[in-house]
Amino acid sequence: MTSTPTFGARLRAALDDRGPLCVGIDPHPALLAAWGLPDDSSGLDAFAGTVVDALAGRVAVLKPQSAFFERHGSAGIAVLERVIGAARQAGALVLLDVKRGDVGSTMQGYADAYLDPAFPLCCDAITVTPYLGFGSLTPSIETAIAHSAGVFVVAMTSNPEGAQIQRAVRGDGRTVAQTVLDEVGACNVGAAPMGSVGVVVGATLGSQPYDLAALNGPLLAPGLGTQGGRPGNLPAIFGAAAGNVVPSVSREVLAAGPDVNALRAAATRFRDACRDALAPPS
Repeated sequence: MTSTPTFGARLRAALDDRGPLCVGIDPHPALLAAWGLPDDSSGLDAFAGTVVDALAGRVAVLKPQSAFFERHGSAGIAVLERVIGAARQAGALVLLDVKRGDVGSTMQGYADAYLDPAFPLCCDAITVTPYLGFGSLTPSIETAIAHSAGVFVVAMTSNPEGAQIQRAVRGDGRTVAQTVLDEVGACNVGAAPMGSVGVVVGATLGSQPYDLAALNGPLLAPGLGTQGGRPGNLPAIFGAAAGNVVPSVSREVLAAGPDVNALRAAATRFRDACRDALAPPS
């Protein structure tokens, strides 16, 4: 029996094959309106289905934002189930942006829901938050590893409110964010080509206020495009870890819809710009 490759290995292969890009599926009301769609489950289905048809066979990662599906209740969750299944069937890795963070059996419930193939919302990876203590993430990390899935732990975000917690300095001199990075690195020791536990670090941050040397895992970098992040800034933000960066863009690609060819062209422009920016020096 052939074992399933780890999420880290599958992500590395996808980035190498399809290029370094993650595209969000964020069907918020303004985008639905811009596409001429109603703000209901039928509009949600048309929007998300178009994005999957346009991009799931071309980009490495698709990242549905769970909140925009949840707001439509059970009908929205049904759309999310279809999106996850169709995107994975077309070859994209699906990173569900849910940012779950809880303790004990509740966190295990979230982990089962999104990372165990026995359940209908199972995807390739999820985002999680560590601010109930890194140990609270143990159920999600263990469940991910058991099922060759991944988790991305929120570490450094670019929203102004984040600094209050993330850049707070602990008694040992490390920031809270650096502690998260170090804990993730400990999860990935010895993994090749990289670990399955990643971090979320905003693509709009300045030069590195943190040490990524021991991370050995993927870095999701949201904020490209409308939020101000630019591909050319990624090397300065991520330094020697740039090869493991997964740049993420949402609105600036989605705004090109609903035309499928325009969506593909917008994603291709971002992918090529990120590939050029992150290429190792010749």
